[in-house]
Amino acid sequence: MPKRLLFLVALVAALSAPASLPAQRTSGVEPVVRQGGDIPSRYSPAIQGSDFERREFMIPMRDGVKLYTVILVPKWAADTPIVMSRTPYNASARSARTTSKSMINALAREDEAFVRAGYIRVWQDVRGKYKSEGDYVVTRPMIGPLNRTNTDHGTDTYDTIEWLVNKANLPESNGRVGMIGSSYEGTTTVMALIKPHPALKVAVPESPLVDGWIGDDWFHNGAFRQHMANYIAEQTGDRGKARPPSRGGYDDYENFLRAGSAGAWGSAHGYDQLPFWRRLVDNPTYNHVWQGMALDKLLAANPSDIPTLWVQPLWDQDDIYGAIHSFEALRGKGKTGNNFLVLGPWSHSQLNREGRRLGPLEYDGETVQHYWRNIVLPFFNEHLKDGPPAGLPTVTAYNVGEDRWETHAAWPLACEKACPRPLTPIFLNGNGNLDFHAGAAGADSYVADPAKPVPHYPRPVNFDDGSWVAWLTHDQRSFDGRPDVMTYQTEVLKHPVRVSGAPIADIFARTTGTDGDFVVKVIDVYPPENATNPKMGGYQLPISLEIFRGRYRKSFEHPSPIPPGKVQQYKFRMPTVNHTFQPGHRIMIQIQSSLFPYYDRNPQTYVPNIFHAKSSDYQAATVTLMRGGANPSRVWLPIVPIDRSAEAAR
Repeated sequence: MPKRLLFLVALVAALSAPASLPAQRTSGVEPVVRQGGDIPSRYSPAIQGSDFERREFMIPMRDGVKLYTVILVPKWAADTPIVMSRTPYNASARSARTTSKSMINALAREDEAFVRAGYIRVWQDVRGKYKSEGDYVVTRPMIGPLNRTNTDHGTDTYDTIEWLVNKANLPESNGRVGMIGSSYEGTTTVMALIKPHPALKVAVPESPLVDGWIGDDWFHNGAFRQHMANYIAEQTGDRGKARPPSRGGYDDYENFLRAGSAGAWGSAHGYDQLPFWRRLVDNPTYNHVWQGMALDKLLAANPSDIPTLWVQPLWDQDDIYGAIHSFEALRGKGKTGNNFLVLGPWSHSQLNREGRRLGPLEYDGETVQHYWRNIVLPFFNEHLKDGPPAGLPTVTAYNVGEDRWETHAAWPLACEKACPRPLTPIFLNGNGNLDFHAGAAGADSYVADPAKPVPHYPRPVNFDDGSWVAWLTHDQRSFDGRPDVMTYQTEVLKHPVRVSGAPIADIFARTTGTDGDFVVKVIDVYPPENATNPKMGGYQLPISLEIFRGRYRKSFEHPSPIPPGKVQQYKFRMPTVNHTFQPGHRIMIQIQSSLFPYYDRNPQTYVPNIFHAKSSDYQAATVTLMRGGANPSRVWLPIVPIDRSAEAAR
């Protein structure tokens, strides 16, 4: 190509090219892009004119791990006590309901009484969760054979309190601390009592997980609570809150039934990646692991003098064991002057919400508000502020049958031994009758088929729809009449029957299988008509309900096959009650062999570990309940005289 033509081509290309960008100016213009981007290392909404100050610290523990702690201090605070909670549920969120400049609106509903009383409020992430450093272990064992480090929730609480009462760190403090919390936050409160800091002056464990095998979160008498699967994934799949896997459909009855065993379900959904899930699967019996973590036993071995209010909801679907057994264990060690009990008409952690109703039950007054204003706050004021004596009775218990609060100087009012009154047996008799005397010898049989387990709640069952909150109050007519649910009831009551204590199921039965579960329900049957509240006509309200895995009839630690065709005794304690069956009502007992999918299915063929049961292990069995004669199946009820005090006051 001629040089002249090359020149023209180059000229055209140069003229058609876009203009080059000017050099970046370094003055007069603020750059948009900066190192670190638009998210600062710390952000706190400016709240001008607020009535409190929010402070955040990383408090060092004895092993160097730092725990994220939020402290909310009223602007006028001086010589002020502290209320503290330790949580795996995000201290930052638990301490910030809103961004309001008013402390009472910024904190959660359950903190309102403390805010009005002018307390400093502290929330802390437990180690390994959210913003705290360290490793998270589900209900970390106390220091000992199961925990060979030098830290546990007790030492972390101790070190945190030591930091908080140091005037250099929190000059507004008066050097006194109270702890409170429900569920896991109740458990960390319990652990703080075992070797407490001197500045810990009062504690309120609400629905604490105390024994995860016998009657709290993970098992009930050996039966695994499948409902906890979501929780396990959420809590252990991430330092924050992980997303649990899809369960495959809306009806969890079908989801878990299709999967087979609980272990097979977990493996199919990736749970074998989670150390805590593997620990559950590997420890199905009440072995050294569960015994070593039983906090009621540790409390009894290390009883404290700290004034403690134990709170046990009567329909706690998650942790119905811990508070009442801890209270009993400590009083059994002579700690009678500093341990108190509240039995509220609530579900799990309902005391952090509204308390006028639960399921079908509607109460005369706001029971949760009564709890905070008249029980908890005076208790804290007495011990943290030198306030007037709270004057708490040993026991404050709600009686749903009479729709009122009661107070008692001792508890239980009736029990097997060392009580004012013994238990009273009520017997399964022929023709579905239930009587206070044993009838003629006889038997009733039903077929328990793992392929068609009795649901704990009418299908479809969905663990995410909120129904689990009040399932223990659900109308049992949904199951009464099934051929695999045996029902016994009294005649219509002519006089009230009051029960205050823990019923004991005492069932004699034989089965064609080599294993099997027994579910026993104590039920208040309402009159068939109720013009004021028609939906309660004939309602079957369970007041105590429990499951027992038959392989543990002789020993929780050493299970054994059930000999087919031979009568065996299944005796176990049921959840505590405080109730009055009114005239016109009936007392009912229902017995069945499953509560699915809330609890895993028993294959009814003995296998070493039910988590690993194969589909061929699940076999139908004929269960025969014995009546009267030498093997009288019965439930021992804590029947006590009717309390006429309220009637006299009127």
